[in-house]
Amino acid sequence: VADRLSLAADLHRALERNELVLHYQPQVNTQTGRIIGAEALVRWQHPTRGLVPPGVFIPVAEETGLIQPIGAWVIETACAQAREWAKAGIPLPTISVNVSVRQFMRKDLIDTLVKILRHTQIDAQTLELEVTESLIMKNAEEFVSTLKKLKDVGIKIAIDDFGTGYSSLSYLKRMPVDRLKVDQSFVRDINKDPESATIVEAIINLGHSLKLGVIAEGVETAQQLAFLRHRGCEEFQGYHFSRPV
Repeated sequence: VADRLSLAADLHRALERNELVLHYQPQVNTQTGRIIGAEALVRWQHPTRGLVPPGVFIPVAEETGLIQPIGAWVIETACAQAREWAKAGIPLPTISVNVSVRQFMRKDLIDTLVKILRHTQIDAQTLELEVTESLIMKNAEEFVSTLKKLKDVGIKIAIDDFGTGYSSLSYLKRMPVDRLKVDQSFVRDINKDPESATIVEAIINLGHSLKLGVIAEGVETAQQLAFLRHRGCEEFQGYHFSRPV
């Protein structure tokens, strides 16, 4: 408990002291051989603890309400980086950022995003928000309404960790989403677990039937890649291509 309180106190000062950093994991289309985007992943460079992974400090940020300013910083920093890459002659079609339930349910979410897009001068179509399936089903009706407003602005939406929550297909067909992300827990076992292989194949077919993009995350081996490509998945993210950098 004492350690958690200490971490929370330090986290309050992390933004002021520029201790947060973003790493980017490329997303690849193997049909074209091109990088089609990158997911922004936040890390905390603590002065004494070293590099603190998000699994340790994000829950603390959620509990303390710090997820709001941290989340806004992540989106703005990622958008600014996308702008810098474009200026350098390496434009990315998509920069993906994870959004927490606290961020997503804020009334000023749309206004905040529009201000960030204007400030960083990137096209709304470049920004993709990743929201988890469990987040969706907690407030499904309100979620659908917010999604439609985001789509009106031009922002793209991906459902992260798809297949791990309690998704309702009746809601999925109403949601203006762009991509489904096949969770790495399924990808990890596709070559040795028939059930995981069947689930992955079903998600790919479902996504394509609904005219959604499908991206598999956590691809680490050539065998996993071959399986996914054979089933019609063309977009990938994972250590087989690149660690977050």
